[in-house]
Amino acid sequence: MLASLIMAVAATTAPTLTIDNVEPPYWWTGMNNDTLQIMITGPGIADAEVSGSYPGVKLIEEVNPGSPDYKLLYYTIGSEAKPGKMPITLKVGDAEATIDYQLRQRTKKAEDFNGFSSADVLYLLMPDRFAQGNSAVDVDPYEGLEYKVKPNRENPNGRHGGNIQGIIDHLDYLKDLGVTAIWACPVLENDMPGGSYHGYATTNYYKIDPRFGTNEEWALLVKEADKRGMKVVMDMIFNHSGVNHPWLENMPADDWFNHPEGDVMTNFRLSTVHDPYASDFDKDATVNGWFVPSMPDLNQRNPHLMRYLIQNSIWWIESSEINGIRMDTYPYADMDGMASWIDAVMTEYPNFNIVGECWYDNEGGSAFWQKGNRLNPTDPRLPVVMDFKLILKGRDFFMTPTTPWTGLNGLYDHLAMDFMFPDPSKILTFLDNHDTDRFLLEEPENLDSWKQAITFLLTSRGIPQIYYGTELLMNGSKEGSDGFVRRDFPGGFEGDEVNAFTPEGRTDLQNEAWNYLSTLLKWRRDEANDVIANGTLKHFMPINCAYVYERRLGDKQVVVLINGTDEPLELQMARYAEIMPKGTQMKNVLTDEQVTIGDTLVLQPRQTLLLQNF
Repeated sequence: MLASLIMAVAATTAPTLTIDNVEPPYWWTGMNNDTLQIMITGPGIADAEVSGSYPGVKLIEEVNPGSPDYKLLYYTIGSEAKPGKMPITLKVGDAEATIDYQLRQRTKKAEDFNGFSSADVLYLLMPDRFAQGNSAVDVDPYEGLEYKVKPNRENPNGRHGGNIQGIIDHLDYLKDLGVTAIWACPVLENDMPGGSYHGYATTNYYKIDPRFGTNEEWALLVKEADKRGMKVVMDMIFNHSGVNHPWLENMPADDWFNHPEGDVMTNFRLSTVHDPYASDFDKDATVNGWFVPSMPDLNQRNPHLMRYLIQNSIWWIESSEINGIRMDTYPYADMDGMASWIDAVMTEYPNFNIVGECWYDNEGGSAFWQKGNRLNPTDPRLPVVMDFKLILKGRDFFMTPTTPWTGLNGLYDHLAMDFMFPDPSKILTFLDNHDTDRFLLEEPENLDSWKQAITFLLTSRGIPQIYYGTELLMNGSKEGSDGFVRRDFPGGFEGDEVNAFTPEGRTDLQNEAWNYLSTLLKWRRDEANDVIANGTLKHFMPINCAYVYERRLGDKQVVVLINGTDEPLELQMARYAEIMPKGTQMKNVLTDEQVTIGDTLVLQPRQTLLLQNF
């Protein structure tokens, strides 16, 4: 791509100026923010004189950030500017080169970029572990990579060969399952020792990792998902890069990274961010320390770096038309810098959405980061936060027998803390993900507790996220290796003995789980979407060992009743008269049977009832 941008304008015998990289590779006219930063990389490029003109575009600032090999150009692109090739001529001594920088026509209105919401259910998958497809693009997937680590499926921490085309090939499976959005773990280049299959150590912010595919294939995935009524959420990491990013070897500025010598690692203690008594030493380690030795900490307080990151997000939204961003390790980055990033993205795309990974074992820590909260003196602007308390305690909530103080009572108490969140509908809820133990540590004997957890996840407040393979009862613990909770989807790879993408490739218990989950997903998507997404929530203390809650929107009503014990449970229904008066008739969603509320109602051991009145 770069070669097509640059042409030598001097005679063939004259010296030429070497340009190694131009970022972003192209831009658009008609953006809400009219300022464009172009980063040009090349030997001695900081000394270059810049010239060139283009109608409606004005060069407003030249910045030499520190390294002699970087130059930042800031342009304003006026409303009258038209798409075309904008010449940027650079000259150092007698050496000269011209960049034909492309300004493109926007193909979609900014307000038409619709983000994910509580009306959606996200399906989180790890591209390397989901499925491998035959790429239609004739390229060597290892071309240009320093670390040409080939797939080895015997290594739980190595590359297994899944790719973007594999996801595209199974979009119909995901649609049939009933999910409405896909969250893919990072797909940008990770040219790191060991292959960096998980994607969380970026070495090129504008290039899909060639082992996953190409930029064009990523855009095709979004397009094909959209055809099927599904959205795509892109995973990004601005707190840190990979240690093999060219920036670390040749930093654009001395303060491009925090602790560039790599002498301070994070303490992983996010409490320091809001601790009123925290020492400067501890807070610096949290926010400015490297995440791990292979992931150096980016300094979002550098305004030029922050502008680079902002533009990178906007470039991916505009070029591939994604529906949302999941930002990794959100509280470890600079709060003000990331707030400015959110402001820029949401100003450009007012209907977009962003979720930040805020890993806390308590509700207060998570609420501290949500937009508009009263706990944080600085509004962090983050629209959606993640409910890590649910995954850290969820197994106890649903699998420990409920007494008047344990089991489902913990779940009740957890939701009772929602008063701290400005908008509980914008909490991402999940039972497990790629960084935690699976909800099921081993294959269960029956699905009673699993069904209760799944029903709650899909009917309570917030935006549900399902981890790939949940529908197959994939299980495991992180003990010994993260790879044990990131196993390959059976049937996604050539040579797999079973193909769980089909009913024939699943066990009877897996098909029972798949059918239960799919039934709820499709019911939520097609029939109850408005009341679940937008309805109020009222719940009753499980002091009698049953957790009962209502979702209501206007005349529409959904009621969930969960028996948290291994014994039959007789409920005195007068206690629930405010939501289900005696004589109320409702339909059991799972059996289509009519249920008439009387004086009592008996729940079988670990039974879940899902009732609706419409």
